[in-house]
Amino acid sequence: MPRKHFSRTDRVRIFDLSGGRCHICCQKIQVGEAWDIEHLVPWELTRDDSDSNIRPAHKTCHKVKTADDVSAIRKADRIRAKHIGAWPQSRAKIKSAGFRKTRSM
Repeated sequence: MPRKHFSRTDRVRIFDLSGGRCHICCQKIQVGEAWDIEHLVPWELTRDDSDSNIRPAHKTCHKVKTADDVSAIRKADRIRAKHIGAWPQSRAKIKSAGFRKTRSM
């Protein structure tokens, strides 16, 4: 699913709904100050672009939060892979199950 492009109308609506405040630092976004639309729950986890999941954030605040979100996203990916059986088993688990590595000649 491709990411949504937010129109100028969407951005104005989102800005107005938040009272013009960065949802991360709670400071007022000043006229002419750069800001992004930021997902409360990372888009990569939910694919949710609804108004309840998006808020304005200063570009610098957004950059810091996104860096923190990346580790949570990767952890969720690992958990899902393990849950569906796509994660490689550890060597200790393979040995305890009685499997042995054979040599090819």
